[in-house]
Amino acid sequence: MRATRLEKLNVGILVTTQTLFMIASITVMTLSGVVGQQLSPDPGLATLPIALMMIGTLVSTLPASLYMKRVGRRAGFITGVSLGGVAGGLLSFIAIAQGSFWLFCAGNLLLGLYQGFAMYYRFAAADVASPSFRSRAISYVMAGGVVAAFLGPWNASIVADWVPAVPSGGPYLMIALLALVAVGLLAFLRVPASGEPQPGDVQRPMRGIAAQPAFLVAVLAGAIGYAVMILVMTATPLAMREQGFEMSHVATIMQWHVLGMFAPSFVTGSLIGRFGVAQVLLAGAALLAGAAVVATTGVTFAHFWVALVLLGVGWNFLFVGGSALLASIHTEAERGKVQGVNDLIIFSLVAIGSLMAGRLLHQFGWELLNVFMLPLAALVVAAIVWLKVREVRYRRAKAASAGNPAAE
Repeated sequence: MRATRLEKLNVGILVTTQTLFMIASITVMTLSGVVGQQLSPDPGLATLPIALMMIGTLVSTLPASLYMKRVGRRAGFITGVSLGGVAGGLLSFIAIAQGSFWLFCAGNLLLGLYQGFAMYYRFAAADVASPSFRSRAISYVMAGGVVAAFLGPWNASIVADWVPAVPSGGPYLMIALLALVAVGLLAFLRVPASGEPQPGDVQRPMRGIAAQPAFLVAVLAGAIGYAVMILVMTATPLAMREQGFEMSHVATIMQWHVLGMFAPSFVTGSLIGRFGVAQVLLAGAALLAGAAVVATTGVTFAHFWVALVLLGVGWNFLFVGGSALLASIHTEAERGKVQGVNDLIIFSLVAIGSLMAGRLLHQFGWELLNVFMLPLAALVVAAIVWLKVREVRYRRAKAASAGNPAAE
């Protein structure tokens, strides 16, 4: 069946607003550490604004879901864009104008609220699309990250001096303006009430679900992949600036990194279907290790480029692979709480990683910061091998039991 005109309109709105949000997110990841270093009284706190954005996402994700369940997707998205995007961008701009580090941190915290709501754009795409159009609708929304890979770093560098009296303030003012555009677009969004688990649905206790080996590996892969990626990504602009690179060079590296994060999404699902989720997770861990090794061998533009592309693709394989593994161990009725716990753990580590980036870079330098990532990649590999060994033993025991009725 072909998508209806209303479906295409709704998905088009979500794709556009996803792109506008990703421009804001990439701007923060590219620029907020540099601005934080300029405003902070302590160089080790340079990446605190980025960490607070992640904390804002962490504390708002579940309330955002509950709020939208009550008022609907459209009203919820408009609230998130207004309070997070518009207010957060304006507050960050004012903070830079006043030279206030802590006010800048507050602005980035609000931008985390923006992200907390925007994370549901892909779920809203599933709500507005018919079953035959649903998978493509979600892919189109996620593809907004590919477009933003070019526009986000461009915003962080080209419009940095948009307001001459407020150096580096222009990108945050642009975030606020683009968020206003998103509010206008979301006013035309029409999302039907999505199906929720019914009171009679049987759900297992979260403790029992979390005890499954597959759950532990899924969460570990997603959390380590995301935390490592954020830590290195957050430190990259600071490290490049220390080496004398201009913001235009930083923007180019970040563009390629974000492309590495999102462009593989068009084929990652097919790779999982062909080779299995374990192989994709192992490839993701290997790519993270490869990124760390390349980063330790030099600080030229080429070294940063290769390392950050490998880092982006590695994150994609681990995050998408972990999500696929997680989806295989819960029912539809259990989806909400399982995904909520998964996101809580992941963004807790992401917040820690983004906070540690400035401190580790300041105390140990770029090379050692990347060396620290190797044991974490090895931990993911060990966890996957452990899961596969358990699965093989389980199958052998089940086969032996089936062949010997007396063993039952």
